[in-house]
Amino acid sequence: MKTQIIADMLTALCRVTGISGDETAAAATAAEFLKLYCPDTHISHGNVIGTCGNPDPDAPHVLLDAHIDQIGMVVTSITEDGFVTVGNVGGIDRRLLPAQRVHLHGRECIDGVVCAMPPHLTSGDEKVLQFEDVRIDTGYSAQELREILSPGDSVTFAGHIARMLGDRFTSPALDDRCGVAAILSALHSVKDEELPCRVTVQFSTQEEVGERGAKIGCYAADPDIALAVDVSFARNLGDSETKTGKMGEGPMIGFSPSLSKSVTKGLCEAADACGIPWQYEVMAGTTGTNADQFSVCRGGVKACTVSIPLRYMHTPAEIISLKDVAMTGDLLAAYLRRCK
Repeated sequence: MKTQIIADMLTALCRVTGISGDETAAAATAAEFLKLYCPDTHISHGNVIGTCGNPDPDAPHVLLDAHIDQIGMVVTSITEDGFVTVGNVGGIDRRLLPAQRVHLHGRECIDGVVCAMPPHLTSGDEKVLQFEDVRIDTGYSAQELREILSPGDSVTFAGHIARMLGDRFTSPALDDRCGVAAILSALHSVKDEELPCRVTVQFSTQEEVGERGAKIGCYAADPDIALAVDVSFARNLGDSETKTGKMGEGPMIGFSPSLSKSVTKGLCEAADACGIPWQYEVMAGTTGTNADQFSVCRGGVKACTVSIPLRYMHTPAEIISLKDVAMTGDLLAAYLRRCK
């Protein structure tokens, strides 16, 4: 799939809201894309599910998964002086909170700004904000706010979505909407082919709060093999070469004691056979992805990770290489063609 098509797809996927536990809009958008390749696409307990490939029940059954949720915040109260207090949903870096623009999703969507003390009035050694100290300024009075917002409503960062120079793309929620796009790209590549395996596609909920959607989705699908398509750390200034991947140099294949060595090997062989660049992602224990749920599902599932390098993870300005998304889709397609 061409990078411009992937960019357009990501723009549509990242534009819609879907923080953990409130993924309805994001799931609906992803489902419309998935229906192009899996006519039976439906939403079950929030997860977007579709099937394709070899209908033979004895064929190997592969689950392709990417999580549809994003980090964000949840309204906890409205103060008497008209500010909104919040709690975190997922692992937000509190260092970036002051002066961030946000969207508050109540009975209508309204804009807000996280309160920030001007540097002129600070001593310069203030500590990082704790969430109990965070306040959001909307310009509304407390009475006006209570007609729009309620505790439990979602709050998302108002980041900018844009194609950058070359093949770079920036947006909130690229973790893990770019994984969704990579799977869709793979399905586009194999749509007219007879595959040796059955395929279940799952865009799962609540990964950022404990991989909850993956657990129930994998149990229901009962696959033989499960691939968690997620993001990992792209190298930045001063980063360790052994803990990061390079943007533009292809997907990162997971190596870990908690992952299936045979599936890792199969992914590497598929990449090498097709000339697809790939990178190592070596993890000493569990992976922090949905693969951790897959490997212990039911009687055990052969699980592995395929990761897209991403900079500035869990911020409103995540950055990826569109070429990496395309190559990840190529790798997934190559693996499905060889899966026996």
